[in-house]
Amino acid sequence: MSHSRLVGFSDGVLAVAITLLVLDLHVEPGNGTDLLTQLAQAWPSFAAYVVSFLVIGVIWVNHHSILQLTGSIDRPLLFWNLLLLMFVTAIPFTTATLAASLADGSPTDIRVATILYGGGMTGMAVAFTALYARITDILTRAGAMEPRTRRASIVRFGAGTILYPLITLIGLLYAPAMLCGLAALSIYYLFNQTGTPAIEPEPPAPTR
Repeated sequence: MSHSRLVGFSDGVLAVAITLLVLDLHVEPGNGTDLLTQLAQAWPSFAAYVVSFLVIGVIWVNHHSILQLTGSIDRPLLFWNLLLLMFVTAIPFTTATLAASLADGSPTDIRVATILYGGGMTGMAVAFTALYARITDILTRAGAMEPRTRRASIVRFGAGTILYPLITLIGLLYAPAMLCGLAALSIYYLFNQTGTPAIEPEPPAPTR
């Protein structure tokens, strides 16, 4: 499969997932409750929307960055990419579930929704780290990356595999704190955690 085809497919899936988030934001003017009150009561939906939008947005940025590291696309890489997209497309569902539970759910419902949301984020982090590990393995075997550099970059990039479960545990005590933690972790991933520059494509050979 070509690099551009993988990127195009992934971009399309990410675009749909991030768009679906907004479908759960709604108010009903004229239903007897003033609009400001409705907006205030719907704060879980807006908070979860902002965090999930930030998460998917950062995934899109970093997905682009790590795929630019190599032009070699093999079969294992494709499957790790599919696993990542599977977790990403579940984010709108887990976001809506968490927001609804925070608004009207029982304590038990909130804990279940927290585990669902945090579990999905953890699965995404594991798949993303595995995808990055596969890409850096290709680079290492090609001599484009030192093994020591690879190990250090995987530690930085894979921090979420540990931090997402820890933040989820915090969410079991107080779910809004989990949203704050996830937002902070997304800010961490706004910066390039690979420590490696993209590989520039070779210019085409001159024609005669």
